[in-house]
Amino acid sequence: MSFEDAHLAFVSNHIKKRSGERKGRLERGHREAEKLFCRNVWWPVFGNFDDLHPEFEVLDWRGLSYFCDFAYSTPVETFIFEIKGFGPHVKDMDRQKYCNELNRETFLSAMGYRVISFAYDDVSQRPELCITLLRMILGRYVKESSPITMKKVTDREIVRLACILARPLRPIDVEKHLDINHRTAVKILHSLSERGLFTPISGGEGKYVVRYEMNPAALRLL
Repeated sequence: MSFEDAHLAFVSNHIKKRSGERKGRLERGHREAEKLFCRNVWWPVFGNFDDLHPEFEVLDWRGLSYFCDFAYSTPVETFIFEIKGFGPHVKDMDRQKYCNELNRETFLSAMGYRVISFAYDDVSQRPELCITLLRMILGRYVKESSPITMKKVTDREIVRLACILARPLRPIDVEKHLDINHRTAVKILHSLSERGLFTPISGGEGKYVVRYEMNPAALRLL
């Protein structure tokens, strides 16, 4: 099924299930930004819209209804996704609206939702970044279609370690984190470098590799 057919069915099915303001909000609110997110970010990752809910109604800390752009449910977490344009969410926002937005997001987090915001400019112009971030966020909660091998787990752990330390990795960092010997750590880091995921950095004399700097492409493993 093409994206256009799947997206039309996705929105139509939700409209049929709703009435009143919930139906009206979906008909009015699911526009360019939301469709771009579906097309540029969600569809390349999932190829379907299962368990994704457009214009999802929640209550804010004042007990007032608020419609989030999307909600996505997994057996463990419910995620709220918002696509925010610079104009309505920054440029045209006064201090009270700004406070209300932060309070709403904090309240939703306190109620157990995980609130994730994407910039409209990234969704429309840099969707590959949004795709990478979405995979990183949902990777812990969505079952993979292909079997997870020990090599995949090891590679991901090294990438996560690089993100946590926020600096080039030394073999000893990997040794301690994975409880492996020096030779194995170097072998794994060398393999990641050959795949273009890390860049080896030589020491002062330039003879030996002493550190490995993570490249942005490595984030695809998460």
